[in-house]
Amino acid sequence: MTFRKIALTHTILFLVVAFVSVSPWYYLMLTAAQLIYVPLALHLIMKKGDWFNRLYPYISTPAYLSIVILQVTSQTAWDGLLATIYFLFTFFVAVYGFTRFLNRGFAHLEECSIDIGLMYLWIGGAWFLAHEANIDTGFSPIIRWLTGIHFHHSAFLLPIFVGFLGRLSKSTLYKVTCSIILISPIIVALGITFSRWLELISVILYIIGIYGLIFLSWKAPIHHVVAKVLIRFSFAALGVTILFSFLYALGNVWREFTITIDFMLRFHGLLNGFVFAFIGLIGWSLFTPLSKMDRWDFPISKIRGKKVIGERILEDIKDRNKDTFSYKGLVDNMHSYEPEVCYESLSPTILDFYENTNNYRLFAEVKWRTWFKPFVLIYRLISRYVQQLNLPLSSDKKEMTGNIYPIQDEMDGRNNTRSWVRKMEDEVVFVALYSSHQKQNHTYMNIALPLPWSSMIGILELKQYGKELILTSKSNLEKADSDSGIYLAIHNYLLKLPIHEQFNLMEIRKGVLKAQHNMWIFSIPFLTIDYFISHRNAKELLP
Repeated sequence: MTFRKIALTHTILFLVVAFVSVSPWYYLMLTAAQLIYVPLALHLIMKKGDWFNRLYPYISTPAYLSIVILQVTSQTAWDGLLATIYFLFTFFVAVYGFTRFLNRGFAHLEECSIDIGLMYLWIGGAWFLAHEANIDTGFSPIIRWLTGIHFHHSAFLLPIFVGFLGRLSKSTLYKVTCSIILISPIIVALGITFSRWLELISVILYIIGIYGLIFLSWKAPIHHVVAKVLIRFSFAALGVTILFSFLYALGNVWREFTITIDFMLRFHGLLNGFVFAFIGLIGWSLFTPLSKMDRWDFPISKIRGKKVIGERILEDIKDRNKDTFSYKGLVDNMHSYEPEVCYESLSPTILDFYENTNNYRLFAEVKWRTWFKPFVLIYRLISRYVQQLNLPLSSDKKEMTGNIYPIQDEMDGRNNTRSWVRKMEDEVVFVALYSSHQKQNHTYMNIALPLPWSSMIGILELKQYGKELILTSKSNLEKADSDSGIYLAIHNYLLKLPIHEQFNLMEIRKGVLKAQHNMWIFSIPFLTIDYFISHRNAKELLP
């Protein structure tokens, strides 16, 4: 069905329900979201061939029918069951959002916004079930109902609209605004549950986010006159209603209510329910931006670990690769990374290290950032057992020993793969599988670190500055479709992680290298490893 037919059919269905409904009028605000806004929003998101699109008629029809029955009948013993049917539908919507996320990860914030909106709907379905089944949540029936409305509008529709806006333009302001919109529903819920002041803070965050969206909607390149007017009008409606929400939250803190719940129901019901939601959906249906996300097509290692990686996977690698030739270094020839790397001008020691890695000794100083150290204690318990990414807590300089082992292409799925196994004091620290791939005349270093039933993939770009070399997961390329990044491969899913790493290699004196390995999570630095590298035959090893 087309958007127009769905809009007409579901609007007529809602009007019929509203005419014969036995529920109070304000309950129809949530019913409108369930019967009109949810199906219209999903129609704009679903793609042909999606598993959810194929199952949608079978899981949505019983859900919408249960909403109709609940609204046209008095309270019955079947209300809980009917509400459960709708709740299960919202669960499938959340699973759809999660599978969308698994196919991409933290890449493309605008798509993450849509994913999170889909997942938030499940919370709205849970509050709807709690209300209809009269589950004691510690809140009054009207608060349960209003929370259900909140997670159908502010937490479901708004992130989807924000995602569409981000497909058009993604500035720094958009990233900040989008992040505020995505975390605010949870802060609101926590504020309602635990603290009136926290609720007030959440409304202030919403004000910042919504007015940022209004500004962005006026800047966005919406090439459809009617759609442009409707979309801007939709966001502007939120700019009005959020001010009254602020006054209500302020009164809730001071216990002096100038704005009542009854006023909020009537005022928000008109502006949020009709102008923001319905008008906004019509606007985005007239101009639905296409997603800029394509599935990654670079080669991925097929090797996955089990509970323990270190020695066990090393034994398996040795056993299955007895008849293959050996490798001397992480790279056969650094010429393969030209033109990013100029073989003639790069430090000869750096070139030799990558081509003859087994000939070098490494000493490392691991420096965790102070804010991350509480997490390191838990992380260390896991990494020591798994024997992967097993970095010490101490920042003392320690030698990393190890060797390079060949991997059969048939076993790994990539070309010329070799395993670099590093240890500290006989404990396996890293098992990293090195390969490379090309895309649009750029050669990437393609590194896999097996994890339990998964693998962490690092795609690094190489960049030369004078005689120094930088390897980074942050794109240095002008093209937007760079493969660089840190990914997690689970079964057939490949999701990009909010982690970045960068290696800076320099020759600090003849024959001695220093490599600084920096890591960030959500752009916040959390780890630095300083490596000191020199040839095994060097007379003076390290400074």
